[in-house]
Amino acid sequence: MSTGRAVESDERLARVLQVGVVLEELVEARAYEHYRSLAEEGERIDEEIEEMLLEAREESGEHRERLETLIDDLAAESVPFAEIEALVQEKYGRSKPESIDEVLADQHASEETAFNYYDGVIDAIEASETDFGLDRDRLLATLRDIRAEEAEGAEEVKEVIDAR
Repeated sequence: MSTGRAVESDERLARVLQVGVVLEELVEARAYEHYRSLAEEGERIDEEIEEMLLEAREESGEHRERLETLIDDLAAESVPFAEIEALVQEKYGRSKPESIDEVLADQHASEETAFNYYDGVIDAIEASETDFGLDRDRLLATLRDIRAEEAEGAEEVKEVIDAR
């Protein structure tokens, strides 16, 4: 996913990072919603799938916190998680997945989307010659770590899908 242009200011960087926060909040809320809806339906959740959904939620929360720290260092505000969680419930609460396969497909798409987003953000920052209000090496290292974890998450979901 492309950010559309190089990141040329602290303000633009803060907005790009805030999109990442929203993306992580969305993944976090959806993973929990999938877990909860399957449990409510009385669907027997395979231990591996249950662990994967809970791990995705936890990992997204950690990614969100890391991004918010970067945003704080730029003196910008982030979007509160409660707002995103309410939007997810409103949009997805009515259309629950009908099977574990649908949950897995959605989770894989979320992980892939996040990976592609971070890939684009990293490219945009690397294309920029701007001196940001935070250390470029720290910024890129954080984003690369998150991108690697998203790639790992996508691969884990894919392995579960393939095994089914």
